[in-house]
Amino acid sequence: MPIIKSAKKAARQATKRTEHNAEIKKDIKAAVKAFKANPSAKTLSKAQSEYDKAVKKDLLKKNTASRRKAQLSAYAKEHKVKLAK
Repeated sequence: MPIIKSAKKAARQATKRTEHNAEIKKDIKAAVKAFKANPSAKTLSKAQSEYDKAVKKDLLKKNTASRRKAQLSAYAKEHKVKLAK
């Protein structure tokens, strides 16, 4: 256990951030699962949006999110999803 006041605060912040990051990751997983269960332009957009939010909050690296979004697009193409323009 931390003894110094600043270390105690850092520990509190770390637990809050961990919980917050877990929520964001859970949202991503739910959106991807929903897309794979029902491939449509709307669910694809939602899943890609969740990846963008994670990048914006520095939870994922930009290239990682880009790669995963490309994989979703390829999956959509396989399932003949019409992409909204």
